[in-house]
Amino acid sequence: MSHKKLAVALSLMVIPSPLFAQAADSGRMKAAPAAGPNARYCMRIAPSTGSLVEVVRCWTREQWAEQGVDVDKDWAKEGVSVKE
Repeated sequence: MSHKKLAVALSLMVIPSPLFAQAADSGRMKAAPAAGPNARYCMRIAPSTGSLVEVVRCWTREQWAEQGVDVDKDWAKEGVSVKE
């Protein structure tokens, strides 16, 4: 009987975890925060082929646009920080 109780207790611990993960993720911003014209927006970019190292670049909105990146569109997924 104790095995059934243990199985039930473990299953109850696993079920809510996706709910907590979703709640934490919903706190992320959908668009980039407003900042001055010289502010640098730091975002993750794809690492070079074969590398596992995360690459973060900090550029102004204008510099991101020159690279074909819409900061507001990609911020929710790739945004890291803003440096004024």
